[in-house]
Amino acid sequence: MSLGRTILLKMADSEFLNRQATQRSFVKRATRRFMPGEAPEDALRAAQMLKAEGRGTVFTKLGEAITVRADAEAVRDHYLWFFDQLAASGLDGHVSVKPTQLGLDLSYDQCLEHLMVLAARSEAIGKTFWIDMEGFVYVDPTLKLYRALKAKHHNVGLALQAYLYRTQADLEALMPLRPIIRLVKGAYAEPSSVAFPVKADTNRSYFDLSDRMLQAAAAGQCTPILGTHDIPLLDRLVARAKAHGTPDRGYEIHMLYGIRDADQRRLRSEGRTVKTLISYGSAWYKWYMRRLAERPANVWFVVRSLLG
Repeated sequence: MSLGRTILLKMADSEFLNRQATQRSFVKRATRRFMPGEAPEDALRAAQMLKAEGRGTVFTKLGEAITVRADAEAVRDHYLWFFDQLAASGLDGHVSVKPTQLGLDLSYDQCLEHLMVLAARSEAIGKTFWIDMEGFVYVDPTLKLYRALKAKHHNVGLALQAYLYRTQADLEALMPLRPIIRLVKGAYAEPSSVAFPVKADTNRSYFDLSDRMLQAAAAGQCTPILGTHDIPLLDRLVARAKAHGTPDRGYEIHMLYGIRDADQRRLRSEGRTVKTLISYGSAWYKWYMRRLAERPANVWFVVRSLLG
């Protein structure tokens, strides 16, 4: 792991820096690099503009590690309201949630109950409901949640992280479910005992896992979602999809709002299904630092934008 990435991930876990950053307007301005605003209405307006370009959207209300039952219930109720907005908007918009935002640290059963309510509402309006993957300690309970949801609702997707050694085995174990998988490289500070410490190994793992999913997609056994901003890697995988006979509509490409925007438009113009992940909410600090850590060069972009 690079020194810059290590430092940024350490900063992400600092509650002191969290308090300092969220109280300063110039730092909030810097977050506009990756999010259109804190309010859900900001996210919906940005999605309407992306719709004009033929891009779909995946929405996330920022926040995690909720340990108060009423707060978890409030998150559930917020997403139920948000589904109403999606149903009225005509957007190709979907929702992605973190299990700890719905009280996984409090109670597995209550978290599952909240997720079931949201998955049912998502299904009722014809959307894919996404479960994010968090740190390593949450992998097993999150896989358990996904299996329970998938047993009752077809359009439920799960994020998997390519930098974990275990992900290949996890993917194979999920294949009988005909899963919808968004593969990401991984954004948490994990020890070398569980995750590849070298970027090249993560990239190799990402390619191999994606190639396996694209091959399965050609046989209707999996819906792969390529969640990366690594354009050379994406171009290689698009070529692999063609080699496997996987149709353009058989997989999707997901990227974050504000990153590789020209490439998102190019991929869409070439016939790919592209969805842009839009985050909103006031609990943006940890998420924002992880985005910077994914590509530390983004720090200089932010500095230049502030000075400019």
